[in-house]
Amino acid sequence: MSSPFSLEGRTALVTGGNQGLGKAFAFALAQAGARVAISGRRPEANRAVSEQAAAAGFEFAAITADITDDAQVTAMTEQAEESLGGHIGILVNNAGTCYHAPSFEVTDDQWSSVFDLNVRALWKTSLAVGAGMCRRGSGSIVNIGSMSGLIVNRPQWQPAYNASKAAVHQLTKSLAVEWAPHGVRVNALAPGSTKTEMAPVDRPDLRRHWIDDCPQQRAALPEEIAPSVVFLASDAAGFITGSILVADGGYTAV
Repeated sequence: MSSPFSLEGRTALVTGGNQGLGKAFAFALAQAGARVAISGRRPEANRAVSEQAAAAGFEFAAITADITDDAQVTAMTEQAEESLGGHIGILVNNAGTCYHAPSFEVTDDQWSSVFDLNVRALWKTSLAVGAGMCRRGSGSIVNIGSMSGLIVNRPQWQPAYNASKAAVHQLTKSLAVEWAPHGVRVNALAPGSTKTEMAPVDRPDLRRHWIDDCPQQRAALPEEIAPSVVFLASDAAGFITGSILVADGGYTAV
């Protein structure tokens, strides 16, 4: 009897899959049996992850794309479909960016940059990949939100990022309801503080709020967050859609 957590025979595209959480998601999906494509802006980083995957016995299709460009979203989707045998069954919308600054110091360019990648690019990628899912009558989309879409991080202010992740959570619910009749599930994962290149969790001045206030008294490792993506993508979550799965060590519970 096959496990409902198995992704054998499935295909997956992970945006921003060349570092941090995205890289961990790609490897976790592959370990569960999926064929994986990753995308990212930096070809050298894409190649490095693809080589690491090969050393671990996996074959990643590495696609260079700036998904804030609509034409590149289309090209990425087509290339991923071709590399994965004709369709994408799982989409992990992971690519994102953040600027740390108090509100009065956030520039218009910074605000636009955050929303262009964190929200608009996610929207456009969901449309490009979701169209095929809806035609086939099946698919799972996992959007990477954040606990920052539920609370306000202190003391390192990031208003644009917080607002963008709240938008991701609500867009997740909207697409989930609209696409459920087509057999497509859409959920979001909201990680807490995680030790990656993007999150300076080791800074002493942030520990008081980021670590000490967390019931588990530590930051997560990417490999601890990744299984939640596998779960949401798998048949084990077959009756889950429109949900925001929080993986934050209890931070938002207090």
